[in-house]
Amino acid sequence: MHWLSKKKNLIIMMTPTLTIYTVYIVAAVFIAVYYSLTKYSGIGKPVFYGIKNYIRVFEDRFFWISLKNTFIVLVISLIFLTVLGFLIANIFRIKRRGNNLSKALVFSPAIISPIIVGIIWLYILDPEIGLLNSALQSLGLESWMQMWIGGTVLSPYMYAIVFIWRQLGYITTIFVAGLNMIPGEVYESAEIDGASGWQRMFHITIPMVRGTITIVMLLVITGVFKIFEFIVQLTNGGPNHLSESLVTYSYNITFLNGEYGYGMALAMITFVITLILSALYNFATRDKEGA
Repeated sequence: MHWLSKKKNLIIMMTPTLTIYTVYIVAAVFIAVYYSLTKYSGIGKPVFYGIKNYIRVFEDRFFWISLKNTFIVLVISLIFLTVLGFLIANIFRIKRRGNNLSKALVFSPAIISPIIVGIIWLYILDPEIGLLNSALQSLGLESWMQMWIGGTVLSPYMYAIVFIWRQLGYITTIFVAGLNMIPGEVYESAEIDGASGWQRMFHITIPMVRGTITIVMLLVITGVFKIFEFIVQLTNGGPNHLSESLVTYSYNITFLNGEYGYGMALAMITFVITLILSALYNFATRDKEGA
């Protein structure tokens, strides 16, 4: 441990990680910025284009559609993942038979590959062959049958459901870790003072896991802006880009349309939006904690 306390040795230990981070994260961002200022099809040399790609972004109605879809997923996911994760974590705190099995079942979707998740939910939500519409038809509820995915309205809401299903176990695990850090003596003292369960929840539990809630919400914000694989499996942004997210639209423009410059401009705007939202949320929560 004394060896690690020396500044020189710490730098040596950190060098490999910093090198990888610089090459694959920092350098990649600067390369993306460069290509976003060019007109480039992936063949030949890039032609400097200035900020024309960025001007085009804000004039592109499909960008605004993909932005709206992404924010629908974000708002629904923030509400339900935070609330459900917190409530389920509190249920797991109660020692009862079958708790370990319940924890495994809740967490299991988090370890499934996003591509497999997309295939599973495709067979549930597909309007033609999906289990959901087939079940509704079998029950005589044809009027409830919907274009769950691939339409112009419900697709982003279905993305949110799939994202919540996959992430709920992971978020619950974080809440469980946060709840376990609360000393049991605090609850015992409150119980002796006659505090009800709801009073203990609102005056002890929630205030003492505020830091955990902040982490969870940041993870949800950054996670939503990285959703890609299962959207490709479910709709691939169709029909005609009307069910795109920011990430899938950027990908399709870049690699399917071959517009690398414009695709990088979309990617950079997505990156900036994520940074701004994360920074604003950090500022808001830190201000509350300081107050």
